[in-house]
Amino acid sequence: MAEIAVIGAGYVGLTLAVGAAHLGHNVSVGEPDEERVCALLAGNCPVFEEGIADLLEEGLTARRLTFMTSNIEAIESAEFVFLALPTPSAPDGSADLTVLHTVIDELAPHLGDRVLVLKSTVPVGTNRDVTARLRTAGCPAPVVSNPEFLREGTALGDFLQPDHIVVGGDDAEAVTRVAELFDLGCPVTMTDPMSAELVKYATNAYLATRVMMANSFADLCEVLGADIDAVTTGLGRDHRIGPHFLQPGPGFGGSCFPKDARALLDLADRHGLNSPILAAAVEVNAARQERMADQVMAAVDGVEDPVVALWGLAFKAGTDDTRESPALRIGELLAERGVTVQAFDPEATTAGLITVCNSALAATTDADVLVVATEWPQFAEVDPVQMASTMRGDLVVDLRNLLDAEQIRAAGLRLRGVGKPSS
Repeated sequence: MAEIAVIGAGYVGLTLAVGAAHLGHNVSVGEPDEERVCALLAGNCPVFEEGIADLLEEGLTARRLTFMTSNIEAIESAEFVFLALPTPSAPDGSADLTVLHTVIDELAPHLGDRVLVLKSTVPVGTNRDVTARLRTAGCPAPVVSNPEFLREGTALGDFLQPDHIVVGGDDAEAVTRVAELFDLGCPVTMTDPMSAELVKYATNAYLATRVMMANSFADLCEVLGADIDAVTTGLGRDHRIGPHFLQPGPGFGGSCFPKDARALLDLADRHGLNSPILAAAVEVNAARQERMADQVMAAVDGVEDPVVALWGLAFKAGTDDTRESPALRIGELLAERGVTVQAFDPEATTAGLITVCNSALAATTDADVLVVATEWPQFAEVDPVQMASTMRGDLVVDLRNLLDAEQIRAAGLRLRGVGKPSS
């Protein structure tokens, strides 16, 4: 088993740390947020993600996992140093590497020949740029790219049972050593650093276009009177296509798809290339929440002091992440237009113009319209009769096609789904 340091105890870093400790490695985590470190050392998991809290406790109890505020101390005994740092979008859409560069400059005098592993999603070419930065500082550490493919809500399962692992670098020995750390019985792609970095962006860009296509098909279904479920079922049964990421809804969000799509567009633009399909996916996705909000506004047109119940704030079920959440964006758009928005989410919260309620039914109190914006399964279990009794209006806009249409209609409510005939 190896000695591993993980720099950054955010979503990716924490999943990596508890997962690696579970596999038997000794893991030291460097995290500058002292409050977060204290919470983690006490066994309190700061993120909502199935299984992470259990493996956090397991790693701490087995003394294979520890957290500290000093990055230098965290790498002291490490053979491998994984960087799981934020690379947010800059205003121009490019990836902001400020935090990454700051940490690399901090660690350079102390790395020696430890293997530095880039886990963060970074622009193509970053591996070699980081290598040059280290060499300028007199550091001989090899640099390996090992992009993550974690889905929020199933991150731990994705880590422990991955479809594949990608490892890239110019130092073949270092690449092999990193690949051997996580021998999980899945295919491993060992390649050059540029290809490894591009795999992550290409994956998210392709999946984003599938979401865009599914939503475009749903719009056609609504106009033509077709049923999106039948259309996507037929598509998904074609082995050349498959069923994944064909669920229509209010658009994609979260920390990966929007950011990575913008970064890839920026990369193409800087090299004089056009990516019209990806550009269309980004444009259509950005406009989709506006369109959803417009539909709700049309439904409350003429209503004095309209109230909308919003079920969901997280960008998807199974997480408390509201980064670039379509649900939150729709709520904000409605609130900005003078609608009282009463929201409930089992895990996520927000501040500002949206009122957060303590239950799904509480959010429907005196609501003219109910909008189902995140696909939490709990929402499908709420009694439609009780919903109808608490609402002032009778329209349910189900942006996730989650609710049982017959039950909703039997309760005297009208239902409007995505790509579905309205009632």
